[in-house]
Amino acid sequence: MATTLELESTLTDRYQTTVPETVRRVLNLGKRDKIHYTIRPDGEVVLTRATAAGEDPVLRQFLGFLARDVANHPERLQTIDAELVHRIQSLVGGVEVDLDAPLSVDDE
Repeated sequence: MATTLELESTLTDRYQTTVPETVRRVLNLGKRDKIHYTIRPDGEVVLTRATAAGEDPVLRQFLGFLARDVANHPERLQTIDAELVHRIQSLVGGVEVDLDAPLSVDDE
């Protein structure tokens, strides 16, 4: 069963507050990021990280996962040697990709 964490912060005289570090970490918030508030009929407020228009939330979560993994386990990082770079280039060399082209029916 998931554990519910309860945290609090204090409002300043100007109605500002600091988002607790645990919340910032869970929501992967950085400086200047936006926060989205959902106010439910029972008065409960749900705070989430706002997503920019066109931002892929799945990709954002994956990149957040990668960033946390690198920060927590830097010993896992490995360099890519020239042989692997050459092998990758030989597999994709000459492949033309139009990122603006619509997907075919098979690709959707």
